[in-house]
Amino acid sequence: MGPIKGFKRRKKTADKKVVDHNVLPSSLGSQPQPLDWWDEFSNRISGPLSQSKGSQSFESVFRISRKTFNYICSLVKDDLMARQSSYTDIYGKPLSLNDQVAVALRRLSSGESLSIIGDTFGMNQSTVSQITWRFVESMEERGLHHLSWPSTEEEMEQIKSKFEKIRGLPNCCGAIDITHIVMTLPTMDPSNHVWFDREKNYSMVLQAVVDPEMRFRDVIVGWPGSLSDAVVLQSSGLFRLSEEGKRLNGKKLNISEGTEIREYIIGDAGFPLLPWLFTPYQGKSLSDLQIEFNKRHAATRMVAEMALARLKEMWRIIHGVMWMPDRNRLPRIILVCCLLHNILIDLEDEVLDDMSLSHQHDIDYHRQNCESFDQSASITRDKLSLYLTGKLPP
Repeated sequence: MGPIKGFKRRKKTADKKVVDHNVLPSSLGSQPQPLDWWDEFSNRISGPLSQSKGSQSFESVFRISRKTFNYICSLVKDDLMARQSSYTDIYGKPLSLNDQVAVALRRLSSGESLSIIGDTFGMNQSTVSQITWRFVESMEERGLHHLSWPSTEEEMEQIKSKFEKIRGLPNCCGAIDITHIVMTLPTMDPSNHVWFDREKNYSMVLQAVVDPEMRFRDVIVGWPGSLSDAVVLQSSGLFRLSEEGKRLNGKKLNISEGTEIREYIIGDAGFPLLPWLFTPYQGKSLSDLQIEFNKRHAATRMVAEMALARLKEMWRIIHGVMWMPDRNRLPRIILVCCLLHNILIDLEDEVLDDMSLSHQHDIDYHRQNCESFDQSASITRDKLSLYLTGKLPP
């Protein structure tokens, strides 16, 4: 099956389905907001959230700190304030920049319906929908520098060092995994069959490469859940760049006479074994060396599983089952959730300290197995297994 249409960031162009992302990093900024905004805004909240008043409860409503909230406001200010008077609450009062960002963040972080959020904040459902989408469009462009492949040798060396400290895997540059965003779609529409996956759900796939701090470094989103993990990988820019030697092409590690380990990432058995992608050994009759490698591999790969679990837990609009989502807009919403995930890490938001760490991001999904492998990669993995246990001849 050919690729779904690609991704363009500008809001004046047509919506696209697949987001495959590579950008350059940029420096952070800040935009202080009025200190009394939350006190006034919280007084307008009704329903179950009406008890969330005062400065101590801001984090309980938006699940981020005021510092991070202010920074996000600074990113989207120019876009959201360009048509400030076009959005009002049910009493006709224009919505401020902070009001609009608050509405969008609550929608993304809670996953609550448009009607619930409208009732909570005193505005029409259509206003909630339009503000959220404008926020997504703005963040796609203004926040993209928070999701990038390491651009310097020094940055990559720091990543390698942190990965090696987990369980000793040398020269490892990332961990890759895939998760499914589950949807409810009309079963009678034949065009929806492509989204029907092997677990009998309608779903969209997110593939992500993660660094040791659970920061997303590369993502592709928008492919149907019916595709295997291996096919999604082979359809990605990551695969093309790595195969062409334009990525994971940095320093090689000499582990013995005539044996070098190139830069690589690690993934589970659903991916093919490649010179730049090491997967675990498969089978029941594994040697002690192979078992030991798999243990180290699994412990190191856990950061990708935890990152995807945190993403879904933090931004609950993509958690659980989405009801009849717009499949042209959904990939862009997922991308913005990934950007927000990274922003919290980049700003060292203290709310992350209170979040429990889980690795369950695809509950009820069975792990896939890919039998495809590169012979040279298999030989290199064997030598790496010997090296890790000190049994590789010098």
